[in-house]
Amino acid sequence: MLPSGTLTAVMLLTVVVGTTAALLAWRERQEPGAVPLTALLAGQVWWSVFFVFEYRAGTLAGKVFYSDVQWVGVVVIPVAWLLFALEYTGRDHYVRPRYVGLLSVVPVVTVVLAATNGYHDLLYLDTELVTEAGRTVLHRTGGPWYWVITGYTYLLGLLGSIPLLGLVRSDSLPFRGQSLGLLVGTLAPWASNVLFLAGAVPIPSLDPTPVFFAVSGVAYLGAITRFRLLGTSPSANHRARRLVFERMREGAVVVDRHDYVVDMNEQAAEILDVDPRDVLGDPAAEVIPRYEHLPEEGRASRHLTLGEGLQSRQYDATVTAVADFHGRSLGGVISFHDVSDHLRRQQRLEVLNRVLRHNIRTETNLIYGNADLMDAEGAHVEAVKEGAMRIEAISDKARDVIDIFERGRQPGRALTLSTVLDECVEEVREEYPSVAVDLEMAPDGGCGDGSDIAVSPVLTSVVRNVVENAAEHNDDDPWVRVRATCADDTVEIRVADNGPGINDHERTALERGNETPLDHGSGLGLWLIAWGTEMADGDLEIDDREGGGTEVTVRVPRLAAAEE
Repeated sequence: MLPSGTLTAVMLLTVVVGTTAALLAWRERQEPGAVPLTALLAGQVWWSVFFVFEYRAGTLAGKVFYSDVQWVGVVVIPVAWLLFALEYTGRDHYVRPRYVGLLSVVPVVTVVLAATNGYHDLLYLDTELVTEAGRTVLHRTGGPWYWVITGYTYLLGLLGSIPLLGLVRSDSLPFRGQSLGLLVGTLAPWASNVLFLAGAVPIPSLDPTPVFFAVSGVAYLGAITRFRLLGTSPSANHRARRLVFERMREGAVVVDRHDYVVDMNEQAAEILDVDPRDVLGDPAAEVIPRYEHLPEEGRASRHLTLGEGLQSRQYDATVTAVADFHGRSLGGVISFHDVSDHLRRQQRLEVLNRVLRHNIRTETNLIYGNADLMDAEGAHVEAVKEGAMRIEAISDKARDVIDIFERGRQPGRALTLSTVLDECVEEVREEYPSVAVDLEMAPDGGCGDGSDIAVSPVLTSVVRNVVENAAEHNDDDPWVRVRATCADDTVEIRVADNGPGINDHERTALERGNETPLDHGSGLGLWLIAWGTEMADGDLEIDDREGGGTEVTVRVPRLAAAEE
């Protein structure tokens, strides 16, 4: 053991170094981990100061008093160390008042027991002055709570060291230097405390831990000044990786090697329509549809359809294996890339290609065939004219399709509901004067006159084609009724007619979402209605009307403002 004067000088140096490091840390208190580090260094200084006072006190009462006061610094150090490690490495979501309060329960109880030690034997069973190595020192026998706080201190120290150990292998030299400096600064006094508890120190009754705070202070100063401890912080690294996982556009589900769900981001929860709190820990096969068809190893993708009808979405489900450093499988990440828009664009091109190649070619062949049969009296002239008119109608529909595609690229625009409905109804009335077209804004439907209800401009082509389709395919006392109702967030337009209805193969193609060379619809009208409703973020229903005819219901969201 050092001579008395030398020990005092070393402790004075310890206090100076610790105070300097604490002031430097406090100056950077806006940086992650600076405040807990300041508290840790302040606890070391406190312990060191009153250690000297205890060592130099000449009476039992004086030594006992300073020994009890030291507990304030002793219990601050492990709590501050853990909070610093969490905040410094980006795990600051644990550094909240309720967690700090829970961590402080045992330290606060310890300080109270130290202050009231004369009334119980919880902290110390016995206290006396003894002479060891020629010096009079305080000898205290620990009680049950002494070992509780000792175990608690080492537990917090271990928990705080774990996240810092990960930085030792960092590719960044400053981060490696910072973490090594911090670990050395922490391990030096803890090692001396272990030796003290084991009785392997020159003076068994004198805890030399404060002496090694000199090493701790130098290590912390080096980390602050040489490796920019509070100037270059890895705190953003942990948070950024988690943020990328949570905010990535793709849905992602993490499964372990036994195919249980262990994590998922918000996008995956929305795609799978689940609450993460309900499914974490469940078998992946119960959470992810067709999970058993996904590859088990490596990196591959499978097509996955979720939902039904027009509201279904298509995803490329990609599986990326996760392994440890020894190549052993730890599980995998299943990511869901939404390819619905790509597939729907492909589907639209296929439909347009089919119309151009099949329907127009058929009508053109019909025109040529009837032209060959024409005689001098003009037979088959009407058939030729009708074929030409059908080609013109197909061209008009194609232009309408292009129009809604263009309007769909302008999401900021809006029109009033009254403008959309009035324009569509008037056009159909002019084109089909024999059809009775009635427009009704439901009195109790919340729309008023529709002049202050904003909707997507795509709805113009949708409603016009719905009404036109109802009027065109009806020859027996035809009528069409258009009824609009409005809610706080949606607009519903119902178009009913007394026509022959929509045949099954057209509906089948529409519900399936694509066409085949042998099974396709007769034109673009229904596709235009379905695509336009989808672009307006709406829903489409086609039902047979009781008594004959068809009822088409289009629901779209209300927009914030409309252009007159």
